[in-house]
Amino acid sequence: MPRPMPVLCAVLTLAAACTVIYQRVDDTSELPSAKVRPGIMVLLSDSIYLIRNQRLGLLTNQTGVDRSGKSDIDLLQTDRKVSAANAHLVALFSPEHGLSGREDRTNLLSTVDPHSKLPVYSLYGSATTPPPDSALDRLDVVLIDLQDIGVRTWTYEGAMVYMMRAAARLKKPVIVLDRPNPITGSIVEGPMLDSAIANSEDPTPDHPGLAYALAPIPLRHGMTMAELARFYNVTLRIGADLHVVPVVGWQREVWFDRTDLPFIRPSPNLPSFRSVQLYPALVSFEATNLSVGRGTRDPFQLIGAPWLKAKQVIQILKDAGVRGVRFTSEDFVPSHPSDGKYNGQFVHGVRITVTDRSALQTSRVFANLLSVIHHVHPTELQIDTLHLDRLFGSAADRQALLRGEDPDAVIDREYGPAYAFRERVHRYLLY
Repeated sequence: MPRPMPVLCAVLTLAAACTVIYQRVDDTSELPSAKVRPGIMVLLSDSIYLIRNQRLGLLTNQTGVDRSGKSDIDLLQTDRKVSAANAHLVALFSPEHGLSGREDRTNLLSTVDPHSKLPVYSLYGSATTPPPDSALDRLDVVLIDLQDIGVRTWTYEGAMVYMMRAAARLKKPVIVLDRPNPITGSIVEGPMLDSAIANSEDPTPDHPGLAYALAPIPLRHGMTMAELARFYNVTLRIGADLHVVPVVGWQREVWFDRTDLPFIRPSPNLPSFRSVQLYPALVSFEATNLSVGRGTRDPFQLIGAPWLKAKQVIQILKDAGVRGVRFTSEDFVPSHPSDGKYNGQFVHGVRITVTDRSALQTSRVFANLLSVIHHVHPTELQIDTLHLDRLFGSAADRQALLRGEDPDAVIDREYGPAYAFRERVHRYLLY
């Protein structure tokens, strides 16, 4: 393959747009790598004192594993160091998608795990819910081990916050077993969530919770779960007796596929790391009548609708020179999509392929897609505006994009607040 010609552009700001004069397949060979030990391994090797003589509850799912893929549940039930410490796992708690991570529906029932024989308390009804006090009463310590994906809209973060608040109320210590941010901890971008539409409080019958829209942080926040726990414990005034077990070997610039950890799909519709990379670019389209590829092999790598003039949209996007991605035309037929969009219908779509993850700015990808699709389809495109604002973060940005403002200018305005956020949270960072 011939070597690509270099890109030459004047760098005016860190967020400045630059016309891309070639597109290449994403090359990871020169990216930093690391052999990472996740928090569960560090707990068992270096921090077993935290659980000595304790009855343990564990909030986790299929992503809670060691480097070999063995689950936290198995480790806490069979590891000799746990037994020697007289620690006993007595209850499990599961977030959205259940303990196995395969459920893509609401109203998940509490049950018994057939493998461990332990009770599993579901924290996902019509939406994410706090744990019952009755379940926490029989515990001494709560462990949390969930794979975050580095995006504000991820409900596992809300499950953690609700668990921390319940544990604080009942004076139960919380231990967060950390994992890497899969899309790096060095990149912070996207709008800050407007505080007027956020809700960090526990859900009530009159006021549903917003586990995916907790507080004013950027869409791509650049933090790990343990760092978020430290941040939320203070800023939301939770006051939990919080302990964190960091990962060993990870640095903020390391992407997940360079960590030597097994990739386990964090939810049913993120089957690959390619989907995880593009999730922050496409998740806000869940609030529209566009399919994001649910019901296909590649959800969150596709976007489309039966009415979409995909080739026209792609041509305008190419002219815009969106960095780090390539747009191509691809029709698809969703099969039993969990969002109910276009089941069995022929959908005209756009495939998004990452060509340079170091240049990828997912909020810029979203802004250009929304702007162009609205320009081409001002009447066909339908938007649940409040839902989109809670996902993307800003009603002002949505309004600016839909009235035709330059998408790059809209996103450029968000980099100042995002960088300021990183400065404010620096004291909560572990790596």
